[in-house]
Amino acid sequence: MSGNIQVVTESFLNVTVTSNINSFGTEKHFPKDLTIAALKGKLELVTGASAATMKLSVLDKDNKFICNLDNDESLLGSYPVDSGMKIHVEDKQLSAGEFSDVSKVEKYEIPEEEYSKRTDSVRAFKERNKLGRLETGVRFDWQGIHAGEEQYGTTDFKPGLWVGVQYDEPFGKNDGSVNGKRYFECPPKYGGFVKPTSVEVGDFPEEDLGFDEDEM
Repeated sequence: MSGNIQVVTESFLNVTVTSNINSFGTEKHFPKDLTIAALKGKLELVTGASAATMKLSVLDKDNKFICNLDNDESLLGSYPVDSGMKIHVEDKQLSAGEFSDVSKVEKYEIPEEEYSKRTDSVRAFKERNKLGRLETGVRFDWQGIHAGEEQYGTTDFKPGLWVGVQYDEPFGKNDGSVNGKRYFECPPKYGGFVKPTSVEVGDFPEEDLGFDEDEM
C-alpha cells in the first residue's frame, strides 16, 4: 500500500453573492485561482458596486463572519472560503435600492406638437373614430371585414398601442390571452390584437356565420 496521500480539493467555489445595494442574493461560480482584484471586477457586474470602493467579506451558511477578502493580489483559494458560503459586497458610496428606485430617473415626455402629429397614438385613434373615453364592446370593421367587438387594454407582449378584438368568426390567433397573460375573455381563435390604425369603429351588425344547428 502506498504511503503517499493526495488531497484533492475543488478548483471552483459555488457561493452566494450578497450586497448592501440589493436585498437578494445571486448564486455564482468562481475559480479558486482568481485574484481578489479580478473577483472584484466580476462582482462589479453582478452587484453594480464599484470595484475600486467595494469591500468583500466572507460569511458561512449561518451568516457568521469568517474573514475579509482584503488583499487584491491574493488568490480567492488562499482564504478559508468553501462552497455554500456567502461573499458579501459592501460599497458605502451606494445605498440599498440605488438601482431599483426610479423616482430619480428623468422621465421623457413627448412634446405636444409631436404627439399631435402621430397617427398611431390613443388620441389619433379616438379622434379618427369619434370616440371619447375608450369603451369595450364597441363594434368595428377591420380590413374590410365586419369583424366583431373591441376589447381595450395595455399589453406586455409588444410596445405601442394595440386594440384587443373579439371576432365574429374564428379569424384570430388566441382566446384573449398572450404568453400566459389574459387580457379579455373569448372563445379560442376568436381573439386577436391589431393596430388601431387598421380599425374603423361603427354600428356594424353581426354577420350570419352560416352555421347549421348541428355544426359547431
